[in-house]
Amino acid sequence: MRIFCLPSSGVIPLHNHPGITVFSKLLFGTMHIKSYDWVVDLPPESPIIFKPTEYQALEMRLAKVKVDADFTGPCNPSILYPEDGGNMHCFTAVTACMLLDVLGPPYSDYEGRHCTYYNNYPFSNISEGISIPEEERNGYEWLQEKEQLEDLEVDGKMYSGPKIHES
Repeated sequence: MRIFCLPSSGVIPLHNHPGITVFSKLLFGTMHIKSYDWVVDLPPESPIIFKPTEYQALEMRLAKVKVDADFTGPCNPSILYPEDGGNMHCFTAVTACMLLDVLGPPYSDYEGRHCTYYNNYPFSNISEGISIPEEERNGYEWLQEKEQLEDLEVDGKMYSGPKIHES
């Protein structure tokens, strides 16, 4: 369980939760949320993975935009499933805000559940040969894993409230 307190313009960069279900609730403030699911349902002749070239170190994979909107808390919670619901997402605070996240199971490098961060690129960068109608193309983007994340500061604090008893 985590609570994120973001100042206005604070950002939690585009990342994923592999094999993890996430319950999120915006408690207060206004936040822009952009989320994605991997594309898996295009015709077989459409490439959904763009392989690297000598100018590009990492491959890119096609993702469908699930949500791209502002939310003001308190609002309804969202549930992100491992393969659906916008499991890859980024948050940008429009105003100061607070977000509650409950993850299950937790991250585990040993079990392959580690957080990966991504860069996103417009679909139009590489669209040749992909069977998506022109009017729907704005709903897709290419995601590329970041080799390492820079400039992210997360200050963790241990829970110091009343003792929680298991029943």
